[in-house]
Amino acid sequence: MDQVAVEVRASYPKALATLIRLLGDFGAAEDALQEALARAVETWPRDGVPDNAVAWLVTTGRRWTIDGYRRRRVEARYIQSVVVAEAAEPAEDSVLEEALTLHVRDDLLALLFTCCHPAIAEEAQISLTLKTVAGLSVEEIARAFLVSPAAMERRLSRVKRKISEAKIPYEVPKAALLPERLRAVLAVVYLIFNEGYSASGHKQLIRVELCDEAIRLGRLLVRLFRDEPEVVGLLALLLLQHSRHRARLDQNGEIVLLDVQDRSLWDMRLTVEGRFLVEKALRMKRPGGYQVQAAIAAVHSEALAPEDTDWAQIAELYGVLERYQPSPVVTLNRAVAVAKDQGPEAGLALLQALEGSADMQRYHHFHAAKAALLAEAGRAGEAAGHFEAALGLTQNPAERRFIERKLASLS
Repeated sequence: MDQVAVEVRASYPKALATLIRLLGDFGAAEDALQEALARAVETWPRDGVPDNAVAWLVTTGRRWTIDGYRRRRVEARYIQSVVVAEAAEPAEDSVLEEALTLHVRDDLLALLFTCCHPAIAEEAQISLTLKTVAGLSVEEIARAFLVSPAAMERRLSRVKRKISEAKIPYEVPKAALLPERLRAVLAVVYLIFNEGYSASGHKQLIRVELCDEAIRLGRLLVRLFRDEPEVVGLLALLLLQHSRHRARLDQNGEIVLLDVQDRSLWDMRLTVEGRFLVEKALRMKRPGGYQVQAAIAAVHSEALAPEDTDWAQIAELYGVLERYQPSPVVTLNRAVAVAKDQGPEAGLALLQALEGSADMQRYHHFHAAKAALLAEAGRAGEAAGHFEAALGLTQNPAERRFIERKLASLS
């Protein structure tokens, strides 16, 4: 990917967040940014990427919007207020860019709470925010929810239409209203990290920039809600998971399973901070799903060698997690932990309950996990079928190569 493409992808969510704040309209902001991106693709290869790509995109998109309103002579009162605001600002681009830089980082967190409006169904809030804040594609968001891209496209269209028809305002809620939006905001940050941790539609398995952004947002949330154990638990989980990222791929970009990772590559600084935050959250005695997941990650982090891993405790914690966040994915993870503790047949017995789940049949990790347990149990023929199913469901090149190697090993 060339430098222009890298900058465009990195700048998209921050530029969109700022344009939504400045223009007060989601659709107008998207249109403005698309125009700015088109101009960037045309001019940046020739003139070079600007020092502040986000400010360049926002300035270009905003001016295009203002010019468009002037030409069409519509929404006269709106454009009058925008023009007045423009006239009050310094004309120099460098000054404008400096001002925009001060707003960009806060805009992202503000936009999380703005998009997670209680008048919208929670799944719709999360889906829209993932597209807006993280700049994830429809396909990537669909995989996060285990639905088809077409279904996710319809969901996003419906929520945008509802926002427009109901005239739901794009404004940061008052402080007293933030807690009612917090659960959806936490889910968004969690899913941003997940897409970075295991990129579903990207050439690289790990998108470090998304992981870093999720952790940055998590730290800001902890400052705002330092007495909320689930907020602290989420940040702990992200830090503990991210602490292993350097060991998850070898020098050739191939996947390295947890059992054979070089644990000296784990980031001890993140590990120590994550464990501290887990203990802090649990001491508040208001347990929740993110805290339990963080506790599982902490148990993994304590094992100096794979054989030291307390799989019995991990399996028990997944059982607790099923009570707080019941889902087929959690059950799948518990089955894998049980198999590590009690053998593959015990894990396969738990997976039988998921066979009828349409979501699991579309989830490549389900087929890959079941194939691995079948192979360990000596049932190579059945394992091959599930590895082939997993291969047909994943787009990530590193995952495809990993599954292909597993298939080859069976023969």
